[in-house]
Amino acid sequence: MAETDNLTESQEDYLEAIYHISRKKGAARAKDIAIRLSVRPSSVTGALRTLGAMKLINYAPYDLITLTDRGQAKAREIVRRHQALRHFFIHVLGIEEQKAETAACRMEHAVPTDIIERLIQYNRFVTTCPRGGITWNNGTGFSCRAGCDDPDCPRRTDL
Repeated sequence: MAETDNLTESQEDYLEAIYHISRKKGAARAKDIAIRLSVRPSSVTGALRTLGAMKLINYAPYDLITLTDRGQAKAREIVRRHQALRHFFIHVLGIEEQKAETAACRMEHAVPTDIIERLIQYNRFVTTCPRGGITWNNGTGFSCRAGCDDPDCPRRTDL
């Protein structure tokens, strides 16, 4: 599990859901969370009690749910891992968006923070390559994007 103080995958999913709902609506309701995660309202109640006891959310039955400062920091890290993986899959590996989203959702819980940091650095390198960037082309593998100004670049595809 990634470095999140031993939260379960499910708990991370709840924090991420609360984060996204709160950003959109200002706060979350149990019903919103149940819909977003496709779970029963009774499952949400148990998870919210646990996250409340962990001081990650402000929770009282039938009230709006918000993240504590600590919960906000944890949720931001979970979202950051998810976005880094998704970006890598789509923009570096050329994976279709829905497949990349599904894989990122699964992997965000397991990939350690130091590996995520290296992926982010690699993403930056690839997207700012002085030779025009690198991309994945199905069937041919990695190649420089159009705009590569090195005529001798063996990976250039626009010649």
